[in-house]
Amino acid sequence: MNSPLCSLFSVLLVALLIFGLTLLWLELRHRLRPRSPLQIKPQNWSVQQRNGRLFVEGSVEISNSHQRMEVFVPELTVVPTLLGRGHLADVAITSRITPQHPDEETRDDGYWFAYIVKGHKRTQATISFELQGLDLEQRLDTLWVDVHWWNYGPFGRLLRRDGFLVPLRHPERLTASDAVWNPGDGCQVLPVRTHLLGRLDDIETVLRRYSAAVMQSGDILTVAESPLAVMQGRYQHPSQLHVSGLARQLCRVFHPTSSLATACGLQTLIDQVGPARVLMAWLIGTALKLVGSKGWFYRLAGEQARLIDDVTGSTPPYDQTIVLGPERSQELVEQLAASLGHGVAVVDVNDLGRVKVLAASQGCDEALLERALRPNPAGNANQRTPLVVVRPQQAERR
Repeated sequence: MNSPLCSLFSVLLVALLIFGLTLLWLELRHRLRPRSPLQIKPQNWSVQQRNGRLFVEGSVEISNSHQRMEVFVPELTVVPTLLGRGHLADVAITSRITPQHPDEETRDDGYWFAYIVKGHKRTQATISFELQGLDLEQRLDTLWVDVHWWNYGPFGRLLRRDGFLVPLRHPERLTASDAVWNPGDGCQVLPVRTHLLGRLDDIETVLRRYSAAVMQSGDILTVAESPLAVMQGRYQHPSQLHVSGLARQLCRVFHPTSSLATACGLQTLIDQVGPARVLMAWLIGTALKLVGSKGWFYRLAGEQARLIDDVTGSTPPYDQTIVLGPERSQELVEQLAASLGHGVAVVDVNDLGRVKVLAASQGCDEALLERALRPNPAGNANQRTPLVVVRPQQAERR
């Protein structure tokens, strides 16, 4: 056998082996990094007005999905932020946290004592706010509850941040007589205003509440992907990310306007699909781009590579978080269409005329949706119109 050819083959084989071991090391290091198994979930929140004051109360449940690991929660605090119209500095807000541990008596003074959440166990706490000020109903819109809680265990001591919205006011429901339709290409289009959506909202309830009165046979109701994702709880504060060296270096190759052009944005994708897939997607994508074939990184890295919205990419207060794309979109639209009796689609639209139908129920005309949504009737600012009804002209003439 030719000696130079044999040597070259050996070098390539060794290089491939080293590269494969590097990918394996990256993936194992990422997946085996110690993490806290605790999750927090808001539930049963209500808003009441009494004697000119607003009382907001609900609970958060902390659950441990690990079978054996025991995790301490030594501290838990909340930071409330009000969103509304005009100046709100004169609105006074007081908060109280009451532990509701299943095996410990609640202290009268409300002190949060260090508590151990054992494997496959859970605990909860009641959180209440009292708001005082003038014309609260007209001035206030939303309460953002930022929960700061420490996790303490084999992984070390971690500060966790989980925020969620509590709507303090809802817009009037749209009626058929009030609807103002916009002309489209072979259709009519109706943006539908909602309250600021969040984890406490159920998607089917939202669709029924705001769109049921205007829907007709043949209509298609589209849902923007980011509001759907936040209802699914698919957002996080950047402080919760453990940014890797790969994310810090690789993010520099993306266009500055990309949500992957920051270390935290790219780390979010790495946490979703793994470092080995991201690195391979970039290497193959770069090689194909050099020969004139573009877009392969996003195809190989998966759908989330296009859908992640980095900080400032969403409506406040989500502009301080990283929002992922929704999950199980196709399954969801089929369920909603069967329940609501009309077509439903999840879409990603921007001001540049780019329309991506992520999922559409059976029978939806995706080409029609792309034409109808190209002018971006929902907007990308603070319009709060995450729902858009598309009515084909044929359905209009019936």
